[in-house]
This record gives sequence, structure tokens and C-alpha cells, in this order.
Amino acid sequence: MSFRREANIPRGGPNGGDGGQGGHVIIRAEENIGSLAALAGHHHWRAESGQHGQGQLKTGRSGQDAVISVPPGTLVRDAGRGHLLRDLVDCDQQVVVAQGGKGGLGNKRFATSTNRAPREFERGGIGEVREVMLELKLIADVGLIGKPNAGKSTLLSRLSKANPEIANYPFTTKYPNLGLVQVDLDNRFVMADIPGLIEGAHQGVGLGHEFLRHVERTRVLIHLVEPEPMDQTDPLENYLSIREELTLYNPELALRPELVVVTKCELPTATNTFSQLDNALEAPVRKISAVTGTGLGELIGATVAALAQTDSP
Repeated sequence: MSFRREANIPRGGPNGGDGGQGGHVIIRAEENIGSLAALAGHHHWRAESGQHGQGQLKTGRSGQDAVISVPPGTLVRDAGRGHLLRDLVDCDQQVVVAQGGKGGLGNKRFATSTNRAPREFERGGIGEVREVMLELKLIADVGLIGKPNAGKSTLLSRLSKANPEIANYPFTTKYPNLGLVQVDLDNRFVMADIPGLIEGAHQGVGLGHEFLRHVERTRVLIHLVEPEPMDQTDPLENYLSIREELTLYNPELALRPELVVVTKCELPTATNTFSQLDNALEAPVRKISAVTGTGLGELIGATVAALAQTDSP
């Protein structure tokens, strides 16, 4: 509330300006972000409040928005009701999860022919408060699946510039890694290294749900089978076990195009594993070695051909 007070103007009248709008809380998908790790431990985001209106009909400045940057593929859900607010599939997509408060009105707004000196004014509105849940489902053209220590990370590092952790023990990869495979000047695709799946993954065993949800948005699956598992299990049984986990988690995944690949073909037992799978499966089986480079060119060609026959996710 403000009145004009200037020399030689005895009846200045009301000149109170409106208050500024409160900022929004916005969640936006950004291209160069690969995980939600940066948001861990940060529980509250608050946009800036709008500034007060001032005399001389000056409107207050609107508050700055609070922008939360997330990777593409992030699902934004209302934590209270559980419904989906937005699926941020593409870069630069965004959703306003909390509206800023409306700016109040200055006393100039209440001036009338009969009320020339109003002392009424309107206070600004309260900003919206909302609790949300963020869930990431990586978007990739190709997903590498298989038992722990099947050579997924090594293959990703050979075909792309990604640098996943590689070691000779199970569960080296604890979260999915993305890599860009450049085929030629005109063709490239994104490959995701999905951490190793174990029996019972569809029920959440061994972070099964954390890993399986990333498979849902891949167009083609490359199933890596290790010829000499560290736990001395049968390679064919391992392959069938992973297929069953995919089907139990989401039957649609069983229909996804799949390339079956025997890894580490430099090992003596790789030939027997290849014959065993080739005889048991109707689909063609391939052999590769991420160490020597054997079969990598043929695998890339088969992957490009499989992608050409699928629709975008």
C-alpha cells in the first residue's frame, strides 16, 4: 500500500505496485547427465519468492525458478498419489512440479471513482509444495545382458569410448553404463551395459528391479554367454535362466530382438559352448573376443541390421 507524495501535488492518490510472481520448481531433462547420483542427499528445492511491490507503481521482480536437471528417461511421479506426472524421454523436456505463488495486488488496483484513496491491498499467494519421486530408466538402442562377469563392460569399452569399471570378479558393474558406438559417419547407436542379472532378479533379488527396468527401453538385446563361468555353472542353463527372468519381469521383453553371443572365444571351452548353444537355440549364435577383437565387426553389423528392423523406443 503506497500513496503518491510529491511537492505541489496535494492529491497524489494511490501508487502501490503489484507483487512479483513466485518462482516455479521445474524438473528438466539435460543431455549431458547420465544418472541421478548428483541429487542423492538433496531433499528440498525451493524457488525464489517474488519481490514486494513498491511505490510509484513499481511491480516487484518475479522469483527465479528452481531447475532440477535430470537425465533423459527420468520418470517423475507424485509421491503422495503415486501417479505419473511426466516421462522425460527427450532432452529439454520439462515439467513444473510446484507452481510459484501468485503475486499480490497493490492498492492502486482497488481505486475506483468512489474510493479514490483505497487502503486495501492483496497479499501474495502461497507457493505449491509437492513431494515427488524420480525413477530413471535409461534410454539406449542396445542393451548388454548376461550373468555377472560375462564380459559386458569389456565389450562396451572396446566398442565405445566409455570407461566402465572392469575387474575379474562378479558384480564389478554396480550401475548401468552408457556408450556411443560410432559405426561410420552416418550410423551410430547408444549401448547400455546392464549389470549382471541373477536368478530371482524379477523379484528384486540382487537389485534385480534396479537393473531390469533399464532393459525395458532398449530396442535390441545382446545376450552375452560366458564359456567358463566362475561359479562352474552350465552356460546354456545360465542363458535360459536370464531369459526366464526377463519373461517373468515383463513378458514383452521376451519378444525383443536378441543377439546371442559367446564371449571370450579365445578360451578353449568357447567352441563347446558355441556348439551347445547353436544346437539348442533356433536363433543364430555368434562368437566374439573383446580382448583380441575377433567377431566384433560382424557383431556391429548384425546389431545395425537388427536396429533397422525395429521401431524407436
